[in-house]
Amino acid sequence: MSTPPRILILGGGVAGLTLATRLGASLGQPGHAHITLVDRSPTHVWKPMLHTIAAGTWDVSQQQLSYIAHAASHHFSYQIGALAGLDRTARQVTLAPLLAQDGSVLVAQRALPYDLLVLAIGSRANDFGTLGVAEHCHFIDSQAQAEAFNATLRGRVLRSVVQREVLRIVIVGGGATGVELAAELCSMLDTASSYGDERILDRLHLTLVESGPRILAAFPAHVSASSAAQLERLGVALRTGARVMAAEAGGFRLADGSRIDADLMVWAAGVKAEGALDDSSGLQLTRARQVVVGPTLQSSVDPAIFVLGDGASFTPPGADKPLPPTAQVANQQALHLARHLPALVRHDKAVPPFVFHDLGALVSLSQYNAFGTLGKFGFFKGLFVQGKFAQLSHLLLYRRHQIGLHGVWHTFVMWLAERLNRRVKPRIRLS
Repeated sequence: MSTPPRILILGGGVAGLTLATRLGASLGQPGHAHITLVDRSPTHVWKPMLHTIAAGTWDVSQQQLSYIAHAASHHFSYQIGALAGLDRTARQVTLAPLLAQDGSVLVAQRALPYDLLVLAIGSRANDFGTLGVAEHCHFIDSQAQAEAFNATLRGRVLRSVVQREVLRIVIVGGGATGVELAAELCSMLDTASSYGDERILDRLHLTLVESGPRILAAFPAHVSASSAAQLERLGVALRTGARVMAAEAGGFRLADGSRIDADLMVWAAGVKAEGALDDSSGLQLTRARQVVVGPTLQSSVDPAIFVLGDGASFTPPGADKPLPPTAQVANQQALHLARHLPALVRHDKAVPPFVFHDLGALVSLSQYNAFGTLGKFGFFKGLFVQGKFAQLSHLLLYRRHQIGLHGVWHTFVMWLAERLNRRVKPRIRLS
């Protein structure tokens, strides 16, 4: 009897966890394959909601998912770790050592073999080597980073309340992350004003810096303009066409020689593939360290390696640029592989080409508004949406993700628990 193939999935984000969950049911449970998911964090949160964790407006303790528990109930294995190297000849990946808080080694560097490898390692902001960014700026590309920013934010808010001083926050990057974080910070301080300091929002000096001519450059122009107008109504200062040359203690230096002072600095610009892949892997990489893949989502140089989500660079036939690094793309790619990998594993049937269906794009400005466009499919193709309908549509994207992982009944119970907790707990994180 032949040994079941080993499918190794690196990255437990939207794509990786969705794929592991589906393959656990179709291949893991009947024993047709051994599926292992690897992620550097012990818990999963939906990345498009990280800005709410950073602002403290979302109860992460209710929303985070334990990989160990989820793996045990969905017929796959989980290992904590971060990619340190890839040996395609030996078909194994190397995981970096696990370190304790004091720097001591908890688990030594180790190797994991595979027969099929799925890279779903995601992305992070790209500082483009800008001087001082790594030393002075917060990033919110992971749960740990979002919680670290929130801890610093709460300290600064407390100082502002006690000493009645201005709180200057500067966010670099006018994409969805930067825009949604700016609105969420306004919402947090708006709520905080009801806890004893009604003037705190007036003392917030929030600036959003974007090097391009407009924020939300990946969105249609009317979504960008509507979002900019809403942010300005909230008191956010928009600095478009402003290129950051350096981050310094207490502010940013711009290309025109001016400086923007800041007490808190956030870098949310650019996109770069996460992980330790480099030219030594032998894979075809872009400048942003994404792996070039073909229509079947297999690496251009190694058919045993599939790449999904933000870490993949896939240009559809007839298109002039790769698909954007969005949760929508990652989810569709994961579902595509979940449908077709079982036939590859069991019957050596080739994976068909992936076809992306543009379902539109939404940006949520917290409690204040939401804007977006419907996709190129359906009756209302490309329709501009805003207000309550757009906010509900944005929320449903998250609920759909939950349903894909937990099922309808479990998701309903989680939603009910959230509603009950909002009745008895503070709406923002205060401690």
